[in-house]
Amino acid sequence: MDPQRLRQWPGPGPAGRGGYGQRPGIRNPEEWLPPQTFSFHFRNLRFASGRNRSYICCQVEGKNCFFQGIFQNQVPPDRPCHAELCFLSWFQSRGLSPDEHYYVTWFISWSPCCECAAQVAQFLEENRNVSLSLSAARLYYFWKSESREGLRRLSDLGARVGIMSFQDFQHCWNNFVHNLGMPFKPWKELRKNYQRLVTELKQILRKSDMQKFVLLTRSIP
Repeated sequence: MDPQRLRQWPGPGPAGRGGYGQRPGIRNPEEWLPPQTFSFHFRNLRFASGRNRSYICCQVEGKNCFFQGIFQNQVPPDRPCHAELCFLSWFQSRGLSPDEHYYVTWFISWSPCCECAAQVAQFLEENRNVSLSLSAARLYYFWKSESREGLRRLSDLGARVGIMSFQDFQHCWNNFVHNLGMPFKPWKELRKNYQRLVTELKQILRKSDMQKFVLLTRSIP
């Protein structure tokens, strides 16, 4: 692992359209996760208890920038803020150029809650030069209609919403975990849980796909 692989465009600049600079009390991203933290918080259980932290292993690529880092939700005594909003606060404070396209990849331990999904969706609407690919280890309150609608909203705006596969976990282990040279070892039923979550997500997004199909057919003369 090369610690120099963490690069970012220099210094904060003007916020993007509709955005804000980095808010006071929001910590800067971390570079590495401890192996135990990753294995516990990214374990892809369908129902998980005791995991009240959310982590994002993220990558940002653009013509003139590259960044890899880790965001986590903040709890008191720090300023409370979900991981997704910590990222948005930091990202917009970098000074986004309207002439550059940014490709953002998230590997996230929990899929966004409805409130975070709404704010991320608003950001994508206001910044069409940003593409988001989101792969979640677990689905957050997937049985609640507001959570399902939040994921559909992100998909409708062009975000790629998916479930973390074995290859995704391995990629995160190799690039975001201080693994001391140890290879990634999958936990029991990782692949089975992945298939179950993929099926659940397909059902959630099916309504969104049907709406897109109806709009497409209506536009055909």
